[in-house]
Amino acid sequence: MIREVEGDILLSQAQVIAHGIATNDPFDSGLALALRERFPSMVKDYRHAMHAKEPKAGEIWSWKGVNEDGSTRGIVNLLTQGMQSQAKSARPLKARLEDVNHALRELARLVQAEGIKSVALPRLATGVGALAWGDVKPLIQQHLGGLGIPVIVYEVYRQGERADEKLA
Repeated sequence: MIREVEGDILLSQAQVIAHGIATNDPFDSGLALALRERFPSMVKDYRHAMHAKEPKAGEIWSWKGVNEDGSTRGIVNLLTQGMQSQAKSARPLKARLEDVNHALRELARLVQAEGIKSVALPRLATGVGALAWGDVKPLIQQHLGGLGIPVIVYEVYRQGERADEKLA
């Protein structure tokens, strides 16, 4: 079940937050920056993992951390775009629908394999990724709509506002 909401995804009660990043993302804008500020160890772990295996657009990388209240927070980084180069000053490229499609397929597999009960995600790959929401939204419906779990899509960001997710 896909539910579209307005609010702050960082306040989500979903078991997992999924979001798009570039393969060697600097985590310096948007939701990626907010997650880096809240979970700095996630970025360190991601960098370490990426040195061990070169990331490719269309893959995913999942991580679990602890919220301020002691609860576990799952983050799934969807690699929706590549980078201009491997240089430290390189910037993310625009996302490609093909890579978003592959990453969402991998997310659906992860949800099923790990028994994930709910997922929240933003308007994937429409910020830095520069894709049109009208092109991305059907892919979310295709890959996540039939999972039988709440999939909460944060269509409008409202800082500090808890969305009515209706997870129960």
